Amino acid sequence: MKAVRFSQYGAPSVLFLEDCAKPEPRAGESLVQVLAAAINPSDVKNVAGAFKSPLPRTPGRDYAGRVVAGEGTGRKVWGSGASFGVEHDGSHSQFVAVPAEWLADKPEGLSMEQAGSIGVPFLVGWHGLHEAARLEKGETVLVTGASGAVGRAVIQIAHWKGARVIGVDRHESTTEADVFINTRTHDPVEECRRATAGKGADVVYDTVGGPLFESCLKLLALHGRQIAISSVGDRRVSFDLIDFYHRNLHLIGVDSMKFTGAQIARMLDALKPGFESGVLKPYDLRTWPFSNAIDAYEAVAKGGPLKHVLLPNA
Repeated sequence: MKAVRFSQYGAPSVLFLEDCAKPEPRAGESLVQVLAAAINPSDVKNVAGAFKSPLPRTPGRDYAGRVVAGEGTGRKVWGSGASFGVEHDGSHSQFVAVPAEWLADKPEGLSMEQAGSIGVPFLVGWHGLHEAARLEKGETVLVTGASGAVGRAVIQIAHWKGARVIGVDRHESTTEADVFINTRTHDPVEECRRATAGKGADVVYDTVGGPLFESCLKLLALHGRQIAISSVGDRRVSFDLIDFYHRNLHLIGVDSMKFTGAQIARMLDALKPGFESGVLKPYDLRTWPFSNAIDAYEAVAKGGPLKHVLLPNA
């Protein structure tokens, strides 16, 4: 089989295609023919050396495809492997072997390309809102980086759960948030208080961190929960600890790299009805053949609204 590989850290230009042995599923495993595999910003960071992945390595975390051998042969599945692309060879290959308990059936109505684009952003959004913050119907969620992949997933999931959403970003953007705040032209704390009649947000989903971290804490309501998944720029932050505990605030860290394969499958099963009902919608995307993997990675590195998806078996 063919796989996208890297044997040194660096820019996307260090990637190359290599003929590799097709994995043989062991007892309790399934061999999945990968038909679509998203490229996430974390994949680009992985190639650059951010996670110190052992080399050589096949990157890629998300996938959609068909089980062709082992348990569950014939199933159409979507997934995001535990430590895929970092501790283990990932999904940017024509086949992957995974434990059967890691598999989740692809939603009806989504193409393989769409299903292969969901993965990490929606998993992080779901875990943060539903499992970590315990979001309740009628609460207000503020999400920073609202136009990013995780931000857009958070907005959709929050609306699905009956919450009101305030989106925050550093430039004007078209989002599905109920209120949008541009941090280049407006103070997010002041605008959030205005949008919530002075109460503040019940949950802040902070995808930016760094310079926005303390502002996010300030705009939380009493008993508010703040979720941190990243930090742009300086990774060290400071805040008023006395104010923090007087308002009974909660700070929650979410790291998708720590999700287990079985946990990922369970979360995808929970998201599936949202996609099948049409309440949750897949990303707009661009597909790439394996021969253009470097170009696809470079497109992800540049950013933008599209999700980029490799087609290993095109």
